[in-house]
Amino acid sequence: MISKFATVYPGHIDLPDRGQDATPANERRFSNDALAGVFAKTEAVAQTMDRLGFHSLWLAEHHFQHEGYEVIPNLLMVAVHLAHLTKTLKIGCGFNIAPMWHPLRLAEDYAVADILTKGRTIFGVGRGYHTREVETFGAPMLNQDANRDLFEEQVDIIFKAFNEESFSHRGKYYTLPPEVPYRGYQLKDITLVPRPVNRPVECWQPVVSASPRGLDFMIRHGIKGAVGGGAATLQQGPITAYRDAAARAGKDLKLGENLMLGIFFHLADSREKAVAALRPLYEEHAKMFAPLGFLPGATPAQVEAISRRGGWYEAGAPKLEDYMKTGAWFAGTPEELVAYLKDLEARYPGMEHINLSTPMGTPQAMMLDQFQWVAEAVMPAFKGR
Repeated sequence: MISKFATVYPGHIDLPDRGQDATPANERRFSNDALAGVFAKTEAVAQTMDRLGFHSLWLAEHHFQHEGYEVIPNLLMVAVHLAHLTKTLKIGCGFNIAPMWHPLRLAEDYAVADILTKGRTIFGVGRGYHTREVETFGAPMLNQDANRDLFEEQVDIIFKAFNEESFSHRGKYYTLPPEVPYRGYQLKDITLVPRPVNRPVECWQPVVSASPRGLDFMIRHGIKGAVGGGAATLQQGPITAYRDAAARAGKDLKLGENLMLGIFFHLADSREKAVAALRPLYEEHAKMFAPLGFLPGATPAQVEAISRRGGWYEAGAPKLEDYMKTGAWFAGTPEELVAYLKDLEARYPGMEHINLSTPMGTPQAMMLDQFQWVAEAVMPAFKGR
């Protein structure tokens, strides 16, 4: 049953204009002062969510985004800071992009965050999707097979480092430790110092393709999955596939167990008002994600149209209403959102986590107002569980 409410905030600044008639994504460029303002916004979001009783705030690691969409490069540093400003809110890493890290550096930094935040930092790993980011850090992104191979070896190393007093690793990409002389002896193994004190480490990963290889890897390490909303979810595709992967490993999970479902949402006094407010935010989201392949169903010609100012729907680009029909986006009253979540709960009896996210470009004041509304008019229907 749903009992833990969260949001994903990818780290967008307050944009001066939004929607298809506003500035195209590739024409956006902001000053360093404007980009650095994301941290004050993040503080306000975290403190509001903490006061309202949300379970977790998930942040996204991204780099080099002068366009202002995703501008938090180090989640663990921010998590430690936010833990000092809040009382119970957990800070989720959604996600640390492993190919852009050395796995032992990531393991060490998470261990420090785990200790300093007294267990309020949730670990998360991902493979990445921005070529500008991953390839710039010297890791493969265009070569998806190489990216997955590297990622899996890195995560194997991270969990060895977390769980074993000392360890060694010999793989395709890493030999750890190197067999070198050290203070009178030959180095054969190594110890992560410190290791997380809250073990086993809770770890999450996005479920994108839901391939058997990817899901089997997650289950092997006990990694929980973040699933986007949409037609595939409502047809139980990735959710059923995750449960099936667990069954292959001899684990009996309820449908939806160890998964978090994500929905973009906006609340208003009526569905019509909610749709009107959400439309320019959906369009800003489309500008950002359609060229990266994350606007399901959009054709190359439609993606090209979305990169320009205006005229999207004349070119046949998908509309907000199309994704509302799939369940990926929600616009309506609090009562309608409660009913929608209750229906999801009935479909997926093992699901505890729900991620209600405000879309890319949502201004700070609107975000805080929406979270207040969720806390007052939606969350009470799921309390006492």
